[in-house]
Amino acid sequence: MRAFVFTDKALAGQAGRFVWLEIDTEKRENAPFRQQYVVPVLPSFFIVDPTSEKVLLRWVGGATVTQLQKMLDEGRAAMNGQVAAKSGASASHTGSKQAKAPSENTAPATPGGADALLARADGLFGEGKNAEAATAFRDALAQAPADWPPRGRATESLLFALLDTDANEACATLARDTFPALRNTPSAANVAALGLEAALGLPEENQARAGLVAALETDALAVVGDEKLDVAADDRSGVYLILVDARKEAKDEAGVKAMAQRWATFLEKAANAAASPAGRTVFDPHRLTAYITLGEPARALPMLEASERDFPDDYNPPARLAVAYKELKRWDEAIAASQRALERAYGPRKLRIYQNLADIQGGRGDSSAARATLEEALQLAESLPPGQRNENTIAGLKKKIDALPVQ
Repeated sequence: MRAFVFTDKALAGQAGRFVWLEIDTEKRENAPFRQQYVVPVLPSFFIVDPTSEKVLLRWVGGATVTQLQKMLDEGRAAMNGQVAAKSGASASHTGSKQAKAPSENTAPATPGGADALLARADGLFGEGKNAEAATAFRDALAQAPADWPPRGRATESLLFALLDTDANEACATLARDTFPALRNTPSAANVAALGLEAALGLPEENQARAGLVAALETDALAVVGDEKLDVAADDRSGVYLILVDARKEAKDEAGVKAMAQRWATFLEKAANAAASPAGRTVFDPHRLTAYITLGEPARALPMLEASERDFPDDYNPPARLAVAYKELKRWDEAIAASQRALERAYGPRKLRIYQNLADIQGGRGDSSAARATLEEALQLAESLPPGQRNENTIAGLKKKIDALPVQ
């Protein structure tokens, strides 16, 4: 988003419409924000009522310029709708005061029907009440006309809510049924990817599984094959990732390699076309995964070394180098890269680096060092404040420590 979207001149008119905040969720002082607002993935975007601090709209994942423009417009409409509702749609003193900051002279959302249901769904979604949000999103979509502007966003949010609540068959079925209508929109990538992920998550004995996987794999292939489709490059890359998973599930080794090579070729082209090092490094994590899938992790070394030179304070390049070196069994270089990453990282993200370092030390045959690393990671995990502390992570670290041989 920083490299390809926020810099687009088309967004200049949005600058004064909102108070813009960026939250680094790894910093300890931002843990209270994580308690108040549910951040399921990065990036996540929130449009917040400045009076109540309630979420008017939450968008999960990246967005194209077009999607971001629509999201902002819909967030503004939701805010205006709330102001109108509070003031009884009249120019009362209270309503006028609230409308001035940060409201503007645009028509409020229609008080009723699909727009009102969507506002309720967005509020629930923003609170992380995904099961209730899914019902509200369904109700809004059922009442909305075919050309309803928020249809794509509402559908994507509904799919995410269903997937997050393990309603995999409902998610996959909805994605299959709605993809044709959204085929030529920026929503196509997420609809296909979320649907296929849900279908792959169904148990083998589910009678609908095979048909859903086949249909949604076809849809996902259509997305990655349509170069004219207005989809963010990283979203298209995410579709390749789930297509690789589909071939793995099918135990199609040749298909896995072929798809991973298509994926790598796409990513290399996108990285080469980037106008800056920051744009190029956007594709580093998926390129690394594609190269590892191909059994060629050494292909990642030049790009990651370049990224570390270009961004010497960023922990990501050395952390990714450590993964590549681990795959190559170049243990000393993997440990050195991990240590460089740990020196630069902070917050919960350090836990991944610690766990990878422990795997490297275990691969080298040094279980004592691996135990010490995991114990250090556990100490960090237990010291994190509410909002960053994760009990599942703590339990997983304890399990890994208990599984290590005692020397």
